Amino acid sequence: MKTQLNISGMHCASCAANIEHCLKKKPGVALANVNFAIEKLNLEYDPEKISLEEIKREADKIGYKLAEAMPATDHAGHDMSSHEHDHAAESIKILRNRFLGTLIFGLPLLYIVMGKMVGLTVPQFIKNNLLIVELILASGAILTAFNIWLFGLKGLIRLRPGMDSLIFIGTAAAYFYSLTVSIIYWLKPGETMPGLYYESAAFILIFIALGKYLEAATKGKTGEAIKKLMGLQPKTATVIKNGVEMKISISEVKVGDIILIKPGEKIPVDGVVIEGYSSVDEKMISGESLPIEKNAGNDVIGATINKNGRLIIKTLKVGNDTMIAQIIKIVNEAFAAKAPIQLLADKISFYFVPAVIGLAILTFSVWTILGYPFTFALTAFVSVLIIACPCALGLATPTAVMMGTGLAAARGILIKNGKALEVAKKITMVIFDKTGTLTKGEPEVTDIIQSADKTKDEILRLAASVEKNSEHPLADAIVKEAGRKKLKLAPVKNFIAMPGEGVRAVVNGQNIILGTRKLMVKNQIDTLAIENKMSELEKQGKTTMILVIDKSIIGLISLADTLKDNSREAVNKLKAMGKQVAMISGDNKRVADAIAKELSIEFAIAEVMPQDKASIVKKLQRGGEIGNWPLEIGHSRQERVVAMVGDGINDAPALAQADLGIALGSGTDVAMETGEIVLIKDDLRDVAAAINLSSFTLKKIKQNLFWAFFYNIIGIPVAAGILYPLTGWLLNPGVAAAAMAFSSVSVVLNALSMKNYKA
Repeated sequence: MKTQLNISGMHCASCAANIEHCLKKKPGVALANVNFAIEKLNLEYDPEKISLEEIKREADKIGYKLAEAMPATDHAGHDMSSHEHDHAAESIKILRNRFLGTLIFGLPLLYIVMGKMVGLTVPQFIKNNLLIVELILASGAILTAFNIWLFGLKGLIRLRPGMDSLIFIGTAAAYFYSLTVSIIYWLKPGETMPGLYYESAAFILIFIALGKYLEAATKGKTGEAIKKLMGLQPKTATVIKNGVEMKISISEVKVGDIILIKPGEKIPVDGVVIEGYSSVDEKMISGESLPIEKNAGNDVIGATINKNGRLIIKTLKVGNDTMIAQIIKIVNEAFAAKAPIQLLADKISFYFVPAVIGLAILTFSVWTILGYPFTFALTAFVSVLIIACPCALGLATPTAVMMGTGLAAARGILIKNGKALEVAKKITMVIFDKTGTLTKGEPEVTDIIQSADKTKDEILRLAASVEKNSEHPLADAIVKEAGRKKLKLAPVKNFIAMPGEGVRAVVNGQNIILGTRKLMVKNQIDTLAIENKMSELEKQGKTTMILVIDKSIIGLISLADTLKDNSREAVNKLKAMGKQVAMISGDNKRVADAIAKELSIEFAIAEVMPQDKASIVKKLQRGGEIGNWPLEIGHSRQERVVAMVGDGINDAPALAQADLGIALGSGTDVAMETGEIVLIKDDLRDVAAAINLSSFTLKKIKQNLFWAFFYNIIGIPVAAGILYPLTGWLLNPGVAAAAMAFSSVSVVLNALSMKNYKA
């Protein structure tokens, strides 16, 4: 069973690692992935071996609360996550108030300490009661941020230390050392009083509180894309029942209801236009900048905007079945998923805090053994604890993934998980399905050839008059073309369909035959005069039919599954990026080769049965030879990483087998579920766009991880005093706290800079 749970009580990446480590050990738990950035757990478990309540209890034992995550929308499509947003806003408010509280107590302490150092005027009353004043101010800062101490102490007691444990040990050491010195001085006033660390404890908590507040505030901004999507759904709809218009709540709309959408209104549900004409702004869903014309028979998407006409639609999908709800679900799942590159950071985070505590103790011991004063060793000990930052490691990947998937969603590209982001950059070969992916998937009339005194329109009119009685897809294409040209069809008599060969009928007293060579031979009609032209058209992958009146050939009609508008540009873009482009088709070799030639695709394989597509993808991944394709096709076996682009049910196994499955948004639900990237606009140019955006996101992830690692690798030795023998300089714990706070915030800010991405 799969589920997503909210987590409360996490304070750093080590917390996330602790939860994962604890749950993964439990029998029956197959997967436990914690996303620290959005505080969610993706869980897969066997309910026969372990219950959800048991899992919650296990988390509770180590100090964390699990609760079922609210779906993005309810059954009616309402935004059900607003309470989560309210909770996040309340958490940010608490953190802000905590920071302000520590500041209120800490700033006077800063003034007093700095005043002593630089000769600022300090009131005599304070001078006379310096120890008491410093103790009160430091205690006030600690009480204001007492939650940090509480969680830190609990982590130590449970032997699951986290970032708060480091802060607790460091600030408690500074505070209680100062308190002990103060008590000794009060008991023996004549004794020389060594330096105090009250201000260090307060300053550390000020910067930690500031860092946590800024981290929460900026972290929340990385999920703005999903929040905008959630806010798109209208709250009401105008339903027509028995000719009467009624405005009802969106929750009351049912499949099959007839809905009126006036100019300027949002379309409330997914449906099909049954009356009216308008243009619809779909850019909030698909990223398409221009409005799309809609009339009877066209599908419309909920949450898009009707621009200028009156539309009446029939409801097809409501609530969680609508496209907007599915998009929100996919993007939410992408947010919670982990990229493989994050695994290293997760492993390090789990061992990070215990290692830092060990290093801090080692630092204290070394300086003490070397004969340095206790206060010197204590300063280094506290600085090491405070400067270490597992949070930067924990935030590096998920914040960038959230921004990357959000940017993609705004452009009509749904990236369903972090793995897809990472794999997309490595793609060396892109394989396209032909029918419905590179082509429109429906035959169209491409050529009308005259061989008598009839005009092209007359040939088309006669052919359509006969074919209007047929149910064959080619017949439908001919009738549609005649309708597009507004040709008036003639009545027919004695219609006969001959499967696989053609049709015949009587029109205006004339015997009409439309069909293949085979049908002509059967009717003793000589095709020699049109053979060259017919062969030429067939070499182009076109299905060509012969039109005959009373034994005389009067013309040819060719049909083909035509290319989508952007197919050629999409292939050229991928080739310009250095990707190999290939095509798989179930169609015959002649047609497949013609399409491949038109698109300049060098590698095409035809007549592939649906069940064989996945095995072909697998063979290509291993560097195998398929038909006349070269063994390596420009890449070594180790380098070949395959993306499969498709739209139909028969593409689903190949999409799953490929290193990266890319499904078209107009495709079947099965293909959309199987594909790791979904192109909502059906624009094949978005394949290249998805690869480019993935590369950009991965670059940001690597930047974040580099700086997170670099910060800790440099910061911890400096805090330990490695520079002291050379420079005589030892890092102040307050400065260490400021550096730690900045490291986490800088990682999130680097992720937020992705907003400036230009395709």
